[in-house]
Amino acid sequence: MTGSPRRSRRTPVSPQIDVGRLSRKRRETIRPVLENPQDFVLLSARSLGQRLGIDAATVVRITQTMGFAAYRDFQRYLHDLSVARATSLDAMKASLPRHGGIVSLIRDSLDRDLANLSSLRNSIDLKAMAAVSARLYKSSRILIFAGDLAATLAAYLEHHLTILSLPVLSATSWGRIMHLSRSATKKDLVIAISFRKGLRQTVEGLQQAHSKGAYCVGVTDTYVSPIAQFCDEVYIASIEAPPFGASYTAPMAVINALLVACANQRRSRTLSLLRAADREERHGLRWYQT
Repeated sequence: MTGSPRRSRRTPVSPQIDVGRLSRKRRETIRPVLENPQDFVLLSARSLGQRLGIDAATVVRITQTMGFAAYRDFQRYLHDLSVARATSLDAMKASLPRHGGIVSLIRDSLDRDLANLSSLRNSIDLKAMAAVSARLYKSSRILIFAGDLAATLAAYLEHHLTILSLPVLSATSWGRIMHLSRSATKKDLVIAISFRKGLRQTVEGLQQAHSKGAYCVGVTDTYVSPIAQFCDEVYIASIEAPPFGASYTAPMAVINALLVACANQRRSRTLSLLRAADREERHGLRWYQT
């Protein structure tokens, strides 16, 4: 990897944590924490030490040896690790109906989406996004890698970039991602979309394209995601949601913001393209006629 991805205003914990610096005994001591971060993320150094059978000073020394400047950084890392490893079952178990029953859960879902958007709005680097939109016009190809549910985001982004007459290709299957990433060059721009632990096909396609010199942009939900590790620019958009699924409200907002920047990067060109499509949008046969 050549250089670190651009980050949000929140200074993230580096994903390059070296557990190998620890002695075998200390690796075994900290192993339960790293394997089940959700059970330890809220604990102070003293409380964590009590759970592990060591003192607080030893806890701090272990985290510093791993590469964390302070114990608080380690806690943030555990939080991000918890997010990355969360499953649909974890989310469903956490969303217990309160006295308001189903109505309260509906309200929680809407509030969560608003919170995800607020977090995105406060962290995203708008000037950096404008710079990425300019890169789209300079790229030989725009390759979008995604899979599973994130394929819907890839299709949405590809559709709108096609309207802007940009050279975009999306890949949502293992074979297509591998073929496109294998042929990637320094003139290409890759947008990889995957959340939590990261879908294998998306991550491996991203790694291969990055090794070929392509400029890589990631959309994910945590800095410990492998998507964040192999991108030149990364957008962190939470998909946390009260129900068993995932909320794509914030990732969709990232894509919409990028499209707005792209459409207005060359506004006169965009207007010309839209004028050409205007008649069909008003009177085309694909539309239902009353």
